[in-house]
Amino acid sequence: MSTKKIIQDYTPEEIVESFVLPVELTAKQQEVAALQLSEHRANRKATMADDEKLQVKLLQLKYRLENYIYRESYDPKYTFGYFLEKYLDLINIKKKEFANDIQIHSTQLSNIIKNRREPNESLYIRLELHSNNTIPAIDWFKLTEKTKEFMINTNAALRTRESKYVTRKLAVKMVEI
Repeated sequence: MSTKKIIQDYTPEEIVESFVLPVELTAKQQEVAALQLSEHRANRKATMADDEKLQVKLLQLKYRLENYIYRESYDPKYTFGYFLEKYLDLINIKKKEFANDIQIHSTQLSNIIKNRREPNESLYIRLELHSNNTIPAIDWFKLTEKTKEFMINTNAALRTRESKYVTRKLAVKMVEI
């Protein structure tokens, strides 16, 4: 926005109030400010209702999941089962009770958590609905796809095994740009 437009649209008092000027604090002042902030955060945390605390924890999990999904690198520790187990720990629910909540067999849930079985589209949707749309189904799906992408890119044995089914290759040579 141009200076002329700002002067036209706002009063001098509004313009002054909209600016926050940097302040240099001494070490002692920084220490006092940090202590005040810490006390305020502790008071705020102590007065939070249980549902607010749960909401904050769910958002933390959501952001951790999204951060991992959109990161370039793959970490075998962060599987669908890992994040699902963190979700169950966070909401403080037993696996059997959760399985009942989302209408799947507890053995199926256990196998998904232990990465012995892949989740399906229904489970992604049910997880979104269970979290009251806090963690979208698409994030759960992308988590699964990240693992598949890694496996496809790094599974040399699969490439060797599948190469016998390709009888003729294109006669082009790809050049990296």
